[in-house]
Amino acid sequence: MERTEPLRTSQAVLGALVTALFVKACLLDVVIAQGSSMKPAIQPGAILVIGKLSYGFRLPWSEKYLVRWAEPVIGDVVIFWTPSGVTAVKRCVGITRQREFIARGDNPAVSLDSASYGPVPIDHIIGKALWIK
Repeated sequence: MERTEPLRTSQAVLGALVTALFVKACLLDVVIAQGSSMKPAIQPGAILVIGKLSYGFRLPWSEKYLVRWAEPVIGDVVIFWTPSGVTAVKRCVGITRQREFIARGDNPAVSLDSASYGPVPIDHIIGKALWIK
């Protein structure tokens, strides 16, 4: 019986690890804001909890949503891949008919956003900021 204790512990640790990876890949993520493009709403170093299911479901390695149940609305703070592949945090300020959105930083003087690279496909959205601290 003593040998089953390490096995149970190993199984519990493995189960917790798999669950944590699934949550991070598909449900929620935590990021730390960098830069000042979203000041004053989001300060550099702020912690953001990202809801990856806010607009739909995608597999972690997929570039498109498998199922989409919502689109961002004006005012949402979204996390997305820019056309150059960099992750960005910006506010949605408009939706276009081509399933794209206009991203703007709250601090336009220093923000690299849709004013620079144009509308962003909705499929590039990683998630919505649910909590900012």
